[in-house]
Amino acid sequence: MLGFSALELARMQFAFTVSAHILFPTLTIGLASYLVVLEALWLIKKDDVYVRLYHFWSKIFAVNFAMGVVSGIVLAYEFGTNWSGFSKFAGGVTGPLLTYEVLTAFFLEAGFLGVMLFGWDKVGRGLHMFATTMVALGTLISTTWILASNSWMQTPQGFAIVDGRVVPTDWLAVIFNPSFPFRLAHMTLAAYLSTALFVGASGAWHLLRRNGTAEVRKMFSMSLWMLLLVAPIQIIVGDAHGLNTLEHQPAKIAAIEGHWENDPGDESLPLIAFGIPDMETERTNYAIEIPYLGSLILTHTLRGKIPGLKEFPPEDRPNSTIVFFTFRIMVALGMAMLLLAVVGAWLRWRRRLYDFRPFHVFSLAMGPAGLLAVLAGWLTTEIGRQPWVVYGVMRTRDAVSAHSALSLSITLIAFIVVYFLVFGTGAIFMLRLVARGPQEHGSLEPSHDHGEVRRPARPLSATPDSPDGSRTTNRETV
Repeated sequence: MLGFSALELARMQFAFTVSAHILFPTLTIGLASYLVVLEALWLIKKDDVYVRLYHFWSKIFAVNFAMGVVSGIVLAYEFGTNWSGFSKFAGGVTGPLLTYEVLTAFFLEAGFLGVMLFGWDKVGRGLHMFATTMVALGTLISTTWILASNSWMQTPQGFAIVDGRVVPTDWLAVIFNPSFPFRLAHMTLAAYLSTALFVGASGAWHLLRRNGTAEVRKMFSMSLWMLLLVAPIQIIVGDAHGLNTLEHQPAKIAAIEGHWENDPGDESLPLIAFGIPDMETERTNYAIEIPYLGSLILTHTLRGKIPGLKEFPPEDRPNSTIVFFTFRIMVALGMAMLLLAVVGAWLRWRRRLYDFRPFHVFSLAMGPAGLLAVLAGWLTTEIGRQPWVVYGVMRTRDAVSAHSALSLSITLIAFIVVYFLVFGTGAIFMLRLVARGPQEHGSLEPSHDHGEVRRPARPLSATPDSPDGSRTTNRETV
């Protein structure tokens, strides 16, 4: 296919499927915690606005959760089909970690998801609040195990290689490897930011349509409070994550910065704000440099330096041309999130938060920014790890299965077509639910068909059969 090798096609296939998947867990993590906050506020304040928001966002959560589960199953099989070398070599670590996720997070979610989605009028308020909390806790536990596995691949610790295979020697070192705390915090905060932007964009959409109900105003306000709280924390965590990466993966940082070599006559390191790194000529063309800022950001001093890419063998260098830009996209979106939060706080102080339409347009445009930043960050992290699948231990070329380029081309095309049909349809349905907005008035209890006993058995049963809220039944209509 277009002259790509089997290795390149396998990498593209995994990149496509995991990129499609990561969007859903990101929103699942944030929405689950948001539902906990909404239900808790309802129990404390007895304000029916919160419970109406809970019912509204629980429907979006159900659709998103279902798509996340389905897309995640593909990845589990892909490890065995396309990356059998990796599974054989490192399965002693990654296999148990993924099993722990199933035994803890999945079982916890499965045990309480039904109560959360369908038990509102069947169990007491305290038990329902407990079920919602357990589902949210399950999403965070799932994140913990997945990030432990991925972080071990980035900064492997606590293992020995016996007969060509990884054997864990210290599970605490495996799980709590050097980069794990930073990646876990960074990803969790990214999920909260992405969800806040998604909720805020929904509120902005309705405000622009002159639908400024109490529910719309409340969710818009809550999203901006969340942004104002989390965005500065994420910047601090991101800085700490960068310092950790510099310590354990200096080649990745050099590639991100487009930094090839240190100038002997300059004791400081400039920040290259823009440029085009060229892996062939080993230089960054059209570089726009800011003196001292590179040293200040990367070493927290005005005279610090980092290793240049030329200090690493060519076969051990990540692709600077890609990660240079993906990292800057992530940072630019992060700065835009902070700007949105600060402007929102200023408008709140001026009592213009709900009537300043340019800000609502800005909020609506920022709706996908969190998810785009997650994708950019993931590409930076994973491409920056190359050419290693387990950093410094196993190269990616040794991890791929022995498939032909033709078979991988066919399956890649099939994945693209099926994903756009299935998940594209699901995403459109979810967005149409969001466009409906929460109901200002009406029953606080979920509606039921008269005379019909419904026993939903799947998350999507919590949503209407069509975005306009109607349900179809097996009965004949006259």
